[in-house]
This record gives sequence, structure tokens and C-alpha cells, in this order.
Amino acid sequence: MPESFKIALAGNPNAGKTTLFNRLTGARQHVGNYPGVTVEKKEGIYNSTSGASINIVDLPGTYSLTAYSVEEVVARDFLIHEKPRVVINITDAANLERHLYLTCQFLELGVPVVIALNMIDVARDRGISIEVARLADLLNVPIVAISARSGEGVDELLQVVEKVAQANQDWEPVYIAYGEDIDGAILEMEKQIEANSFLTDTYSSRWLALKYLENDKQVIEKGRSFAGRHDQEKVADCLEDKVEEVGKHVLATMETYPEAIVADHRYGYIKSILRQGVITHTYDEDRLYTSDRIDRVVTNQIFGPIIMLAVLLGLYHFTFTYSELPVSWLESLFGWLAGFFERLLPDGHLKSLLVSGIIGGVGGVMGFVPIIMFMFFGIAILEDSGYLARVAFMMDRVFRIFGLHGSSVMAYIISGGIAGGCAVPGVMATRTLRSPRERMATLLTAPFMNCGAKLPVLALMIGTFFSNNQAQVMFMLTLLAWVVALLVAKLLRLTVLKGEPTPFVMELPPYRLPTFRGLAIHTWEKTWQYIRKAATVILGASILIWVTMTFPGLPDSQKLVFENQRQEISASYAELNGQLHAEGSSVPVSQELTRQLAAIEAAQAGQALRHSLAGRLGRSLESITWLAGFDWRTNIALVGGFAAKEIVLSTLGTAYSLGGVDVEKGGSLSKTLAADPSWDKAKAFSLILFIMFYSPCFVTVVCIIKEAGSWKWGAFSMAFNTVFAMLLSTSVYQLCRLLGLGG
Repeated sequence: MPESFKIALAGNPNAGKTTLFNRLTGARQHVGNYPGVTVEKKEGIYNSTSGASINIVDLPGTYSLTAYSVEEVVARDFLIHEKPRVVINITDAANLERHLYLTCQFLELGVPVVIALNMIDVARDRGISIEVARLADLLNVPIVAISARSGEGVDELLQVVEKVAQANQDWEPVYIAYGEDIDGAILEMEKQIEANSFLTDTYSSRWLALKYLENDKQVIEKGRSFAGRHDQEKVADCLEDKVEEVGKHVLATMETYPEAIVADHRYGYIKSILRQGVITHTYDEDRLYTSDRIDRVVTNQIFGPIIMLAVLLGLYHFTFTYSELPVSWLESLFGWLAGFFERLLPDGHLKSLLVSGIIGGVGGVMGFVPIIMFMFFGIAILEDSGYLARVAFMMDRVFRIFGLHGSSVMAYIISGGIAGGCAVPGVMATRTLRSPRERMATLLTAPFMNCGAKLPVLALMIGTFFSNNQAQVMFMLTLLAWVVALLVAKLLRLTVLKGEPTPFVMELPPYRLPTFRGLAIHTWEKTWQYIRKAATVILGASILIWVTMTFPGLPDSQKLVFENQRQEISASYAELNGQLHAEGSSVPVSQELTRQLAAIEAAQAGQALRHSLAGRLGRSLESITWLAGFDWRTNIALVGGFAAKEIVLSTLGTAYSLGGVDVEKGGSLSKTLAADPSWDKAKAFSLILFIMFYSPCFVTVVCIIKEAGSWKWGAFSMAFNTVFAMLLSTSVYQLCRLLGLGG
């Protein structure tokens, strides 16, 4: 029976790792998180031609195995602790020297490696010829030239991987010489490590010594922790003293640091291999390639920003224009479901829970799945084509003005800088920032972006009150989010987070034509996360909110008042019917009776909601929020938004449903709000601004506390953002009222 085994895909960002992963696994993949972090963990199954079931793990893209970022820590820890049978090292054949730096670290670690020379077709187009067999002999590892996008060489790659995996070879580290000073220190530290069995159950002695010399914070901390548990503090101190001694020596003699010497020698090792007839160039090496020619226009100081704004406007036009029909289909579907159970079930709490709590709450959020799907599809095109990296590159010029680092751009984009992201991974992405002050300013302002959770609420308000200019309004709100985030960041950098910005270096990947398969997988992954959240977190929250909106209910004395009103009206109409019948008149009164009874029912429902736990809280806040145009129903929804922003929409739907307003009869919450005289453009825009900028959701606040290292920053984020949002919404609402712009 063929053996099953685990392999890993590893490589630099933009090397084509995910493209290969999607080609191999298709829909047979699972997306989760690595323990303790929000870095995505992608796993999938590939069934080989021999019948073997290969579990493939797509590791985060990294430039090295030194613990500078959470992605590098995750990738390294997976290799060391999970010990996959083989690592497929994806490299860019057109930029081989830079990508082999990570390969060197795999070889030093000793992990069994198969190198995939990806984008070999691009290399050929650029006139780059690689002697694959020669390179494989020099590195002493199997190498296969592939194109993950077209599928060229992929079958051969998997055959080689399976062969290496079945051999199940031991880990054999490769030794690279680092010069007399570093090599001498490594030998001394190795002896000490081996003599005391210091972390040798986890790491090889040479690799551990090398990491100490590279000043790897995670390894040093693990060494201290191990020493404390095993009474080996002297060993840890000796290793750290040796690192300090070597550091002072090379700084005095060479004016550099041990980690810089290590990096230089690794690149020297790579160059010595590549210059042995491995690479030949048909064309001039300094020629401009297609990507370079495109970048001359796309990243131009004048045309670049104009093109970027046009691309964003086009994205929103595409999203709102083509998602309109499927959104109306889903609204009709949930309206039909609510009507069906309304007729099927008798009056009572079960009917109210199902119709108002579950269908009214979750259905309101699920109705915007098409918008989310179209938005993520557009973002996937920008990301897979390589354009998103250009956006980050161009925005660095602006970010420096506001005291931020260019890498902050990616945290903003991930958080929803191009609407549809999530603030949680955005906050986590700030780990790549080396400056603590820039990192704090970024993680505190990243939640201002329009994340995917805010998008349905914004889409509802824009579609209801600004239907003639949906794309333009969404485009304006995106720009507003960036402007506010940058201004607040500047304020923080001038006050509590003073300091100079650090330099920005970023790799621009070549432009590529996205594949439909890749776009479909990326779009489905993000959309499914949204649907799953609606089916779990939002469902639970909707039920909880329904409970707070339903109980304790009206006192019996008030119920009796409404019941007496019904009886009085029914009796008066019965008497009127009798008189008309005696007089021989055929004037119908049943419709008027039904209308008045419905009005009493609505009044009772509204009074019950006002008397509920949520209603009492909403009314208590109304003494402040009326300045921004928010009534008690809106307040209930906004309080729910502290848990998750998606809940704002579901709670608003539930509030109007339980409050006696027949949402389903109106066709949708959108139509209900449009017909409500208390709602207008001024109130809608005020609510949009408040939702954009008030407190981050609970999970994001937890991440801020974790990343900042103090609960005070989490509390600051909640309080500052909410007060700022309230002041902004109030100012805009009152100004609209003053200028008569509410209609």
C-alpha cells in the first residue's frame, strides 16, 4: 500500500508558492491558523499517480529563517518541530541569486530539500538560461524547472518529491564557511552546547550556535528558558558572552556585525556556485523587461497615483454594478423564508426567534455575500497580477510625511485599505515593522480601514440613500478612511509616539496574468470565511441580541391596556357592521379594522422593544447620540458592533422586525429604512462615519493588547476611536441639518 506523508512548500513572497499549492490541491485544502498567531495555515491533499496521499502545507512566504517576523518564526518552527518528509523550495528562476539565500538556510538546517525553479518560462523570455543539472550537482539537491502557472514540469517535480520522501533520509546539515572569527566562535560554542546537551534535542549544535551569533531573539529566549528549567544558566550566559565578545571584535576590526558577516558569506557561497557556468544570459542583463516598462508608467510620481485611484474606482463600480442582481435574489429568498415561517408557526417566542432573530439577523448579513464575493474577486485580480505591491510602493512616499514606515501600507491594505480586508491580520502584520513607535502608530490606526465586516453596513446605507452614486461614494469613503488614519497616525507620532521614520525596502514582483483557477480559489476562501462567520459568530450573537430585545417583555398591566384597545375596536366595528347590515349598506369595514389592529400590534411590539434590556440601554444612550442623529434602535445595533461589526446590520434588522416594523413586508431592510421618515441622507452618512471609525471589534482589541503588550493600548483604542467617531458624526450631522442637506 502506498505510504502517506507530509511535505511543505516554502519560499520567498511572490515566488509562486500559492499558485503551485492551488494547482496541486484544488478544492482539497483547509485554511486555519497556526497556534497562537493569526498567520494563515493552508493544508491540502495531493493524490499522486502511485496512489500515495501527500499532505501539503503551504508555509508563509519568508526571506530567511531568522526570527525577524512572525511569518519567519512560524515557518521555522514548523520545519523544526513538525519535520516534514520533504521541503519544496520554490524559487524564482529569473531572480535566482536572491532566492537561493533562503535555500542556503534550509541546507544549513539539514532539511531534505527539492528546489523548484519556478517561472522558468519567464526566465526564458528574458534570455536567461539555467543549467539545472549543473546547479543540482553543485548544491547536491534535486532541482526541477517548473512553471506553476502553466503546469510545466509540475508532474516531474512531484515524482522527484515522492522519490526523496520514500528514501526518508536523515537531516544532513550543509556547512558554509563564515571566516576565521565567526567559524572559530561557532566551534567553541558547539563544544559547549554538545557537552551540556543544551537544546540539542531540538536543534543541531552548529545551527544553534549560528543563530546565537545572528542575534536571533527567539532562540536566545528559548535558551534562557531551557537554562532556567535545567539549571544551566551558566551555559546560557557563556553563549551570550561569547556572542558579545565576537560582536565587539568584528565591530572594532571590520566595522560590522556578526549577522552581516553571515549574510555576506551566504551570498558569496551562492555567487561562487552560480558563476560556475550555471546561468547564461542571451540578452543584455541591464535591459528593461516588460514589468520594468509598465512600472515606468504605473509607479510614476504623476501618473501612478492617478492610475491607482482609477483602478480603485473601477473596482467599486464593478462590485456594486454587477452584484446588484444577486443581492436582490438573496433579499427575496430570505424575505420568502421569513414569510413562510411567519405563516407556518403560531405566535410565540419560537416564531419570534426564528423570524426576527435568526432569519432577520443572519439573513441581513448573508444578503450581502454577492458584494463580498465580487469585492474579493477584484482584490484577487489586483494581488495576483502584482499591482497591489505597486500600491504599497507608491504609498510609501505619502506615509513618510505622516511619520510611518512604507511597510505600514500592507497592514492598512490587509485591514481593508482596499475595502474587504480584516483588522485582525492587519494588526498582526505590524510585526514586520522594526521601529516600535511606527508599529504602535500603525496598529492603532489600521482598524480605521473599511474591513469586510463594515462593508455590508456601508453597502446597505450607500445602496439605500446614495443609490445613484454608489461606486463614487464607496470610493470617497475609502479615501476618507486613509486620510483619517494617516492624520491620526501623524497626531500620535507628534505626541505619544515621537521618533524618526525608518527606511523602506520592498520587492516588486513581475506582473503576471492571473489564472481563473487561482482567482476562484482566493475568492472562495475569503467568501467562505465570511459565510462561516455569519453561520457561527453572527448566528450566536443574533440569538443573544434577540434575547436582550425580547426580555423581560411588557408588564401584564401594559399588555392588558393593548388587549383592551383591541377589544374596544373590534366591538365598535362589530356594532358598526351590524348597523350597516340592518340598513342594507354594503360598505366594507374589515380593511379598516385590520389596519387599526395592525397599528395596535405595532405599537405593542415597539413598546415591548423599548422595555427590553437592549431597548433600555439604547434609550439611555439616546440622550447623547441624538446629536449625531441616532435613535435608540440604532444605538442597540451600534452596541452590538463592539463585538463584531457584522452584527450592526443583523441587529438593525432584528430591531426593526421586533419593533413592529414589518421588514419583510417592505421587501428588505433597505426599503424599510428608505420609507422611514426618521431616516434621511444626513442620518445615513452620520451612521456611516461612526461605523467606520468607532471602536474596533472585540477580537481586534484583543490583538492590539497582545501586540502592544499592554491592556491600556486596547482600552485607549476603544475609548479614543469611539469619542473621535462620535465627534465627527455629530459635526457632520449638525452641519448637514444647518445647511439643509438632509433630504
